[in-house]
Amino acid sequence: MAVAEVSIPTHTTEEIVKIEAACRIVADTLAEVGRHVAAGVTTRELDAIAEDFIRTRNGIPAFKGYVVDGKEFPSSLCISIDEEVVHGMPGARQLKTGQIVSVDCGVQLDGYFGDSAYTFAVGEISTDKQRLLDATQESLRLAIEQAVEGNRMYDISRAVQTCVEKQGFSVVRELVGHGIGRHLHEEPPVPNFVPGLLHRSRYPNVKLRSGMALAIEPMVNMGSFQVHTASDGWTVYAADGKPSAHFEHTVVIQGNKPLILTEMR
Repeated sequence: MAVAEVSIPTHTTEEIVKIEAACRIVADTLAEVGRHVAAGVTTRELDAIAEDFIRTRNGIPAFKGYVVDGKEFPSSLCISIDEEVVHGMPGARQLKTGQIVSVDCGVQLDGYFGDSAYTFAVGEISTDKQRLLDATQESLRLAIEQAVEGNRMYDISRAVQTCVEKQGFSVVRELVGHGIGRHLHEEPPVPNFVPGLLHRSRYPNVKLRSGMALAIEPMVNMGSFQVHTASDGWTVYAADGKPSAHFEHTVVIQGNKPLILTEMR
């Protein structure tokens, strides 16, 4: 059966340089925030550190003011703790030893975007939580290895799903990665699972071509893959209350060697 192709942006060398500049601010912001992750720090304080850092580098926080379904996100970072999967809203909560905290950061610079996420441990964490972090990071690494010209999207998806499920965890279905470039979210969707037959039109198995920029972002739950959205309209959390981890890189397809733009230094 023929695979339907959708229109996917590819980027020139000059555009990739601009995406990379935005991504450098993202990566450096996450590194700076990571230095302040500790018990007693509030998520609002981490958000303020990030916004100041981004603006001093002449970037614009991409999430602040982002509107979905008429709701405007108020902060520069998404900060999600333990059972929160993504889109947690910074506030007065203090971090506690033993928690894991996922920090998602996006930056606009000169009309181009970068996006990345990292899940930090707050002090010493349980063995199970460490296994979750390790599995999620490994799944991202294996997914990026598949981000080469000539492969298809499901090669990325299969790499994540196989790695995660082999270790007894589950991949969130309701949220996926995305293309990125002149907009924070572009085609194509990047699922972390191989869709069933009835859902493949929603997540096309597109052929990967040089110049595509993808935000690959495994979201992995310790228990069930099912999630709910909190009453704030943003925070997505694991339905069974078990911890979740989130790692993300912006990656450019570049022949047979993926170019990772958001490595922390």
